[in-house]
Amino acid sequence: MPKLIIGLVGRQGSGKGTVTQILQEMYKVEVFRFSSVLNTILERLAIKQTRDNLIKLSGSLRETFGEDVLSYSISRDVINSSSDIVIVDGIRRIEDIAALDPLPQFKLIEVTAPAKFRYERMTMRGEKAGESTMTYDEFTTQELAPTENTIPLVAALAWKVLNNGKDKQYLEQQVKDLMNELGAEPQNKSKS
Repeated sequence: MPKLIIGLVGRQGSGKGTVTQILQEMYKVEVFRFSSVLNTILERLAIKQTRDNLIKLSGSLRETFGEDVLSYSISRDVINSSSDIVIVDGIRRIEDIAALDPLPQFKLIEVTAPAKFRYERMTMRGEKAGESTMTYDEFTTQELAPTENTIPLVAALAWKVLNNGKDKQYLEQQVKDLMNELGAEPQNKSKS
């Protein structure tokens, strides 16, 4: 079982992926994403892996098997990990942490950034279908989607908040400080 489990919560474009990348560069970590569970199921069913299909599948699983079904799926993988540090990305609902929160090594971290920063990052990266051409009005409408509007409730439970409203070096320093506080030793000494 891992010595440290870091759960990341934050709105779209806040920088959860960047925090994960920083942690991967500095520490030996294993990453689990809620979307990976859903993508695996869609792949096995030979259904296209679109945002809409992910939302439909997530809703169906939660409605049929309980709101916390994905939490228990992820927690099984996390507990069986041989890595000392595990990152859980994609936490969106209180039920997503139902199986993780009771674990003493679990720390929920919020990644936050102003809406304009998040919008600009999303349109520049174009990571998901439609992001690069999305208008600010479309972005703000997405913020109200059922998959997004529960994020602040979970974020309110965070142990620490990382502010990604400046440059990457500022975020890196916050990650270093956080990991020092948790007693984690960097794998790559040149980044410390």
